[in-house]
Amino acid sequence: MEVWIIASILFGSLLLFILLGVPVAFTMGGLSLIIGFIFWGGYASVEAFVLGSYGKVLEFVLTAVPLYILMAAILRYSDLADDMYEAIYRWLGGIKGGLAAGTTIIAAIFGAMVGIATVATATLGVTARTSMLKRGYDTRLVSGVILAGGSLGILIPPSILMVIYAAESGVSAGRLFFAGVVPGAIAAILFMGYAIVKCYMNPALGPSLKKEERYSYREKLSSLKGVTLPLLVIIIVLGTIYLGIATPTEAAAVGVIGSLISAAIKRKLVWANIKNMLIMTVKLNGMVFWLVIGAVAYARIVAVTGVGAWLAGLITDMEVNRWIILIGMQVIFFILGMFIDPAGILLMTAPLFLPVVTSLGFDPIWYGVIFVMNMCIAYMSPPFGFNLFVLRGVAPDLKMNDLYMSVIPFIILYMIAMGLVIIFPQLALWLPDLMMN
Repeated sequence: MEVWIIASILFGSLLLFILLGVPVAFTMGGLSLIIGFIFWGGYASVEAFVLGSYGKVLEFVLTAVPLYILMAAILRYSDLADDMYEAIYRWLGGIKGGLAAGTTIIAAIFGAMVGIATVATATLGVTARTSMLKRGYDTRLVSGVILAGGSLGILIPPSILMVIYAAESGVSAGRLFFAGVVPGAIAAILFMGYAIVKCYMNPALGPSLKKEERYSYREKLSSLKGVTLPLLVIIIVLGTIYLGIATPTEAAAVGVIGSLISAAIKRKLVWANIKNMLIMTVKLNGMVFWLVIGAVAYARIVAVTGVGAWLAGLITDMEVNRWIILIGMQVIFFILGMFIDPAGILLMTAPLFLPVVTSLGFDPIWYGVIFVMNMCIAYMSPPFGFNLFVLRGVAPDLKMNDLYMSVIPFIILYMIAMGLVIIFPQLALWLPDLMMN
């Protein structure tokens, strides 16, 4: 059978079952088993898929995934966000839009601790949102900064999505971690600048604290104790990688120990919290590894049927500038991000796009950062962005129309940040070259 017919069956059925609501992991795995049985060796193909998946999940680099998820769970149930928000409230509350800008800072710090976008969104939706609304902040601005800031969790290291990308592409997870720092900082600065400028233009959107409510310098300095533990966890994780003491995978274990110590200091290691930490870890880890298992089968069938090589050749032989092809990929990611989980998008497209990226001469580290930035947008893109429903879950009074409208300015800001990284690749490549060499 012609390769293009197999490709049409493979991709068409994949999109059909995803639109029907079948989980991405089971769609990729199930279709690969069926198509493999028909076009590649019958029962032998099933055995090859099982052995391939088994070998993949045993890769050392993927050990970091459950460890970073456990670290996120420990920090999620240690109430560290409350202390950080108190510090931000005292220092920036006197500025118009200061609490909105400060929420972005907390989200960036929290993202650097947990590596998951949804954790920061849920936590800030409970703590920061209520506080800002009480002080007269506009509900759309509040929702926007929480959603945009929460999505930074997969861009600012350590990032679970980056670990999975590293496993799929064969690049260094450590280099990828450091490559996300500057783009993440650029995005955070854009969000903060937007919130402050918008509130200065219209103070009703984010009024400053009254003078009698503002804190003294002594009270502001005392609040910095709440930021100490989170920053120590970040420094420990990234510091051990930078100093060569630990690989990114081993640093995840170091981060778990640091998180446990932080939780113990906060006296949050009680049975109820430990139970929640373990439940969150098992659920998220199970979801990620089912995706990996399905993706291994999918990648194998794409390779053995010749579909991957055919598509790569088709794209690279086109008389089109390679930058047009890169932008086309980003448009595809953006559209998929409206409906599918970022990890699913990565594992679904990696067998197809990564060979094209390398054949076109693009740096896979740089491309990985651009992909992750696009997935930050995916987390808050209507209609089915994950963070939208996470925030709605902790704030059921939110109207879906307000929720959808709140993210539009921040999606544009993310696109500006992504455009800067595309135009100036050294924004992503400078720091890993400096730190890892």
